[in-house]
Amino acid sequence: MTKWLNSLQPVGALLMRLILGVSMAVHGYSKVLPMSALHHYAHYITTLGLPYWLGYISAYTEFVGGILLILGLLTRLAAALVAINMLVAFVTVGIHQGFGIYNYILALAALAIMLLFYGPGAVALDRKVGFA
Repeated sequence: MTKWLNSLQPVGALLMRLILGVSMAVHGYSKVLPMSALHHYAHYITTLGLPYWLGYISAYTEFVGGILLILGLLTRLAAALVAINMLVAFVTVGIHQGFGIYNYILALAALAIMLLFYGPGAVALDRKVGFA
């Protein structure tokens, strides 16, 4: 049974990448487009006591990082940035919003950390271009 499960590791990595990537890209898209949403999000970030420019980095990390994770391109870099983004979100927002929010944020952070350590898996563009 263990051999069979081990043979499915590439599928597991692909599913982790797709689930995290789609989730991040969807959340990032709503913060990046339209442009007024990006400015609104950056102003929201300042209410959390963080610098204005960090809102832009956070939004683009979610959107572009999500797309990179879906493609399996620069997976470890994207996963590291997403993990940092989610851990900051947990500390600034999640712990104040209750279990329904912070468990989701922690789950996304855990997926990102797992991909950072494990890598993109066999079914990824990183493998094709030699980044993995």
